[in-house]
Amino acid sequence: MSDKSKKVNRREFLSLSAMGLASLTILPSWTIDGKRIAPSDRVVLGFIGLGRQGVGDFHSFKQCPGVQIAAGCDVDTLKNKRFQGLVTAWQKSKGLPERCDTYDFYEQMLERKDIDAIAIATPDHWHALNLIHACQAGKDVFCQKPLTYTIAESMASVRAVRENKRILQVGSQQRSSKEFQTAIAMVRNGSLGYVKEIHARVGEPPAPFNLQEDPVPSNLNFNQWLGPLNFPEVHHNSAMCPSIDNPEQREKGDWGVWRYYRETGNGFTGDWGAHHFDIAQAALGMDGLTPVEYIPIGYKGTKYSTMKYANGQVMTEQPFREDKPNDKGINFIGDKAWLKVARGYIECSDPDLLQKSEQSFAAGEYEISAPHMQNFIDSVKSRKEPIAPVEAGAASTILCCNVNIAHELGRPVHWDPVTKKYKDNDKEALAHRLYDYEYRNPYTLPYKI
Repeated sequence: MSDKSKKVNRREFLSLSAMGLASLTILPSWTIDGKRIAPSDRVVLGFIGLGRQGVGDFHSFKQCPGVQIAAGCDVDTLKNKRFQGLVTAWQKSKGLPERCDTYDFYEQMLERKDIDAIAIATPDHWHALNLIHACQAGKDVFCQKPLTYTIAESMASVRAVRENKRILQVGSQQRSSKEFQTAIAMVRNGSLGYVKEIHARVGEPPAPFNLQEDPVPSNLNFNQWLGPLNFPEVHHNSAMCPSIDNPEQREKGDWGVWRYYRETGNGFTGDWGAHHFDIAQAALGMDGLTPVEYIPIGYKGTKYSTMKYANGQVMTEQPFREDKPNDKGINFIGDKAWLKVARGYIECSDPDLLQKSEQSFAAGEYEISAPHMQNFIDSVKSRKEPIAPVEAGAASTILCCNVNIAHELGRPVHWDPVTKKYKDNDKEALAHRLYDYEYRNPYTLPYKI
């Protein structure tokens, strides 16, 4: 795209869109639901990744006062069109001018000066480049969990956020949920006594990529979906990029299954570990840090994947409640009491400390988390750290990656969370794809350490 055409597109947007009009001095504020929103109280969002998660994030963000949505980007033209329709319908319902631009390439959207922040819901292997380029473009970032696909990408992401002085919130929405906030507070304030042991059920590591190859539909730019991935065995499969089922405008089948394969994701370890391991980290006061030793299942009789912290605390990947062994959740075991927590569920062995509470959620209901998005919007305005900052997301990603690295190597790995290095310069761990891998041309990872 030429510089001239960029200027024309930007000028056209500024003359027509709600945000463009609001940015002119003749309109110092705008109205939503009958309330006047001052320029200092509004945040303009652009979205990268408009699949099932991106749509859910839209439904969360639209509940936050002062938010406007200006644009979206996806490698699937049908998902671009769906998103545009959802946003303009919402704008119309709020009495806002109806305008949502869509892009095939996110770099074009990042050139927009009227966008304050970017919401990222792409596959994990795109997160690092999406968020780093957004930071370089002066945007704040809401990035879905896990923060990145590899350890090197997580460390680079921390540098990008801090060196560009941006706000980043990781989409670990459990941190903004009442039951998990209660659990974190009880562990931190000593209600359970000294917590030496944590049982966290998150699920299995990823399997080798073995999906059949399917024809690429005309609406999908699969080459762009691959992006930096440089593993020749990865090809298109319809379950990886679920198509939209008309007329409901919803994806067919399960959530994108790319997350369950080694070459495209981190399995349940990274998917649910970025939630429950993350809560354990927060409760133990280990945000920004990680365990120092990772022992895989089966090594010298080890029954469960085991993570050991420098202070002696131990976390294992195992059932957290006996009555529902496959449910995902956490059990903090203290010398005074235990506390079990999951989505919509919390129970303590001492009912005087806490009464049991349990509720169920419809499929996808929990993913719509307005409080977590509101926390991000508040941070964008105040420039104060959000509840799930980049260092917390990076540490959780490093933890999950090291669990999988130890599993695939079939032996323990030892990590120094302060120096961000392996003990004795472990060459096998350093060579593992989940530590780092060579990007496919022409992609490169900025801020690489």
